[in-house]
Amino acid sequence: MLEEIKEIKLKKLENLRRAGFDPYPEKTKRTVANAKALAGFEALQNKEIFLAGRIRSLRPMGGSAFAHIEDESGKIQIFLNEQNISDGKHKLFIDNVEVGDFIEAQGKLFRTKTGEITLQVSDWKILSKSLNPVPTEYFGIKDTEELLRRRYLDLMVNPETRQIFIKKNIFWQTARKFLAKHRFLEVQTPVFENIPGGAEAEPFTTHHNALNRDYYLRISLELGLKRLLVGGYEKVFEIGRVFRNEGIDREHLQEYDTLETYEAYQDLRGGIKFVEKLFKELIKSVTGKLETEYEGQKINWDGKWPQKDYFKLFKSETGVDLDKEINLEELRKKADELEIKYDPGFGKGRMIDLLFKKVIRPKLIEPCFLVGHPAEVSPLAKKDPKDPRKVLRLQVVACASELGNGFSELNDPLDQRKRFEEQMKLRAEGDKEAQMLDEDYVEAMEYGMPPAFGFGFSERLFAFLINKSVREAVIFPPMKEKIEPSVADKTDVSDAPPQIEIS
Repeated sequence: MLEEIKEIKLKKLENLRRAGFDPYPEKTKRTVANAKALAGFEALQNKEIFLAGRIRSLRPMGGSAFAHIEDESGKIQIFLNEQNISDGKHKLFIDNVEVGDFIEAQGKLFRTKTGEITLQVSDWKILSKSLNPVPTEYFGIKDTEELLRRRYLDLMVNPETRQIFIKKNIFWQTARKFLAKHRFLEVQTPVFENIPGGAEAEPFTTHHNALNRDYYLRISLELGLKRLLVGGYEKVFEIGRVFRNEGIDREHLQEYDTLETYEAYQDLRGGIKFVEKLFKELIKSVTGKLETEYEGQKINWDGKWPQKDYFKLFKSETGVDLDKEINLEELRKKADELEIKYDPGFGKGRMIDLLFKKVIRPKLIEPCFLVGHPAEVSPLAKKDPKDPRKVLRLQVVACASELGNGFSELNDPLDQRKRFEEQMKLRAEGDKEAQMLDEDYVEAMEYGMPPAFGFGFSERLFAFLINKSVREAVIFPPMKEKIEPSVADKTDVSDAPPQIEIS
């Protein structure tokens, strides 16, 4: 089927070439966007204008034809009549131009009998001839996997998908403006790292030919940004891509954008106020209000968010008291009792974290700050001077999801080295996500790093706010390789009327 369709389209392409048309010209004379033409009808109706866009519907009617063309701003109707266009060029259009083609249309605006603003075409030219049939409401793509794999088709036929990435741009721009207003400096740190750090994740590796050495792709932005605090900057942030070689689910991808901020001389209490203010501004910018929905549950972000103590929640929900000395075997026994699967290489910190994620976090629905984490699960956070078993850390949690993470930064180089060494022992025992000892980072800290508060969130937050999986909120998500026939090969076009409107 696809071969037959393509053969017909190629013949039409050749017809256009023989008629002297360049089917893929460099320039267009477009003078106004479609939406502006509609909005400015009164001022434009007696003027010759040029419009451009993709043909979304085409209805030939004897010597006339109505069509809708669409650019990014919207759709507008055009009308072609053989009395207003030379016969040869009118017939060329009817015989060879199709839904999916991009054209330029010249003419004047008028209103039809039904009141629709329309361009009376006096001339036209092809801008791009499509060689594959575009999906339509009659033979469109229904498979979500296929839409994600061929995102350009998803964007082409689903206006709501295009809106996602307009909102995503607003999301990141709001964060930038907020931080700029608070006098943060935006910087860019390397994607290639000698030692991956700042998070517990399995990294990707790559080879640098010019230097003839292997590098890791960064798993976070943290350690590079904190080196800048050592260097003398006081407020820095970065929005950048990170890479984690982990599984795919509704909240996880292997590559995604994240934002991290670091402010010298700020503490956890001030950080909590800062984060709540930032989040509320982001939520309003994306949704227009402070109430969102996620997987059928309403989330109210207004008011002051409560603080939830990690140790108290852990004891009340699991019966395990982290204030007492707990060994690894006791944690494994509890996991077995609750039928929670775990990797035999998991250490104490990983087991605590696993139990929390499986038992406690699913019950945290309304927005809150989770505070007072165990030191074992936070190798880069400063210990609580009142209780060294805890660290000065916060997580923003809502609807059972972690949406942001921050802490008073550990700036004691001796303590940092000790915690890195403990992580390396875990790696030696089989924990691939345990952190590596970064000698350069420890050396930098030995020159002195001021007390600071750091915080970060990823595009998971944006996906959460629009009630989508993170994969749907990424414009071109990584997908499993799938060798299949093209879209047209999988669609039944036999019963579909020709030239039907796409959307």
